[in-house]
Amino acid sequence: MANQNESTEPNAEVIAVYPNRVKIAVDDLSKFSTIDSQLEKLRVGSYLEVSDDDNHKLIVIIESYSIEYKEDKIVDESGEERILKNKKYIIEANPLGTLVNNKFQRGGDSLTIPPTKVRPASADDIKKIYQSEVTENEKFSFATLLTNKEIEVPVNGNKFFNKHFAIVGSTGSGKSHTVAKVLQEAVNSKNGGYDGLNNSHIVIFDIHGEYKTAFPDSNYITADNLILPYWLLDAQELEELFLDSGDRNNYNQTSILRRTIIENKKKYTTSKEIHFGTPTKFDIQEVFNCLYNFQHEAIDYNDNLLVKQKGNDIQCSSIEDKYLEFYKEKYDFEPAVRSKIKSGIYADGTLDKFIDRFENKINNSRLNFLFGEKSRDISFTEVLSQFIGYPSDFNKNKSNITIIDLGGIPFEVLSIVVSLISRMLFEFGFYYKKKLKEGIDCETPILLLYEEAHKYVPKSDLVKYRSSKTAIERIAKEGRKYGVTLGIVTQRPSEVSETIFSQCNTFIAMRLTNPDDQNYVKKLLPDTMGNMTEMLPSLKAGDALLVGESIAIPSLVHLNECSPSPKSSDIKYIEVWKEKWKDVKFDDIIKEWKK
Repeated sequence: MANQNESTEPNAEVIAVYPNRVKIAVDDLSKFSTIDSQLEKLRVGSYLEVSDDDNHKLIVIIESYSIEYKEDKIVDESGEERILKNKKYIIEANPLGTLVNNKFQRGGDSLTIPPTKVRPASADDIKKIYQSEVTENEKFSFATLLTNKEIEVPVNGNKFFNKHFAIVGSTGSGKSHTVAKVLQEAVNSKNGGYDGLNNSHIVIFDIHGEYKTAFPDSNYITADNLILPYWLLDAQELEELFLDSGDRNNYNQTSILRRTIIENKKKYTTSKEIHFGTPTKFDIQEVFNCLYNFQHEAIDYNDNLLVKQKGNDIQCSSIEDKYLEFYKEKYDFEPAVRSKIKSGIYADGTLDKFIDRFENKINNSRLNFLFGEKSRDISFTEVLSQFIGYPSDFNKNKSNITIIDLGGIPFEVLSIVVSLISRMLFEFGFYYKKKLKEGIDCETPILLLYEEAHKYVPKSDLVKYRSSKTAIERIAKEGRKYGVTLGIVTQRPSEVSETIFSQCNTFIAMRLTNPDDQNYVKKLLPDTMGNMTEMLPSLKAGDALLVGESIAIPSLVHLNECSPSPKSSDIKYIEVWKEKWKDVKFDDIIKEWKK
């Protein structure tokens, strides 16, 4: 005897089976859509069950539907011939995997042909898709199913965070709110009933100053309170900061800069292994004094170590001794005199532009965080602790979130600042792991999240991006071994370094209107799921395609609301324009501008 539910269900049958597609015909779509009262009406992206028995079900996702009309000739009782129009609804769907004995398995499975039953997937079965492979301890949730917001879509939190992730979407798609929600869930997750902070460590590179409101208890760093010592810059960062790659005298400049800094580092350390990029202290003002003196140097015609300073000659015993003398102060040299006094090897004008650029950099008040007295004197421990929530000032609270507001950082040093911080945190993870006992992988996993990542790691090969690209690409390739992973946020995924994105294992793709960006996301999906990207241009704010190793299947989801929200709302132009004229205090703005 037929089950009562089966007798009332509209007729739905598989009419074609392809390797990557199933075609289904339905007599009455309105009744078919409402079989399960727990589910919303069917739409593109909804799930169906195709089955032969209750223990073996193929789960498919609706890709499209259409209507087919068929005309049949019939003869009525009076013998008159009439044409009867029959309407059928055709659903095309992509197979996702199978539910076997209530456990979801990804990938295709052969169906007996023809399968006997098609119906909307029940809410319970949809939940099993997402929960089959995720243990309670690994479960991490921040979204619900787009087609049914009552169904939670958890991801595997370990795979989400330890293999890099990316959040992409056009302006206004809800990226900032998504970032805030994901990170709020991360810092609020606790395994047990303890009080206080969990052990998460997250650094946000915030280029627009959006996230302070979302994380009011964060460790908030701006250009005004950032302390980033110049003596921690590596060789590539130092050259990018001080040298002009287009200068035809670059070779001489590189040579004198390297030697001057190396000798100054030797002055302040007893270590014998000193290189240009060794992270040890040196005095930037002394380096400038030395460079200035070489730029103007006058020496005895027959003795290169006899420096002809006005009123007081300086006899040096070696070139190293000359460097030590030149560090002391800027000297006033004697003019050249034929056969008696000659200009030094670098006093031929080839260093002029370089020295001017060097002086302007170290005396620029906007770069005080890099060249000020605090940056010269700060300890290595204090530098590191400020970025991972362990403030050296014990009056301050520890924090899971460190926000580095890059808005006040001059653009010409932005890449170097991002590079230095990223590289330090990677090397912290590297050396921390070396000190751990065998069997312990990491005690302080760190997430580095880059807002507007295309500004730090673009596909461009320009020198001004070289430092940040080198540092972040290294983390992308090696970081997860040492507990340092990436969160990449961008509105232009097609413009971000392919090395970075190739290492990301989970993507949250929100509304994307640019065809290049859509195609980029499409490449991330299996061939059978590629058509899901066709919905990217029409997604509402807060809706997204979630795909990657951390989730059972690529899914259209709705991101849960974050609280509090980031400061990323659009300016209400017409409402503000309708208000009474407002006077502008230009002097105050310019004063802030010149800081």
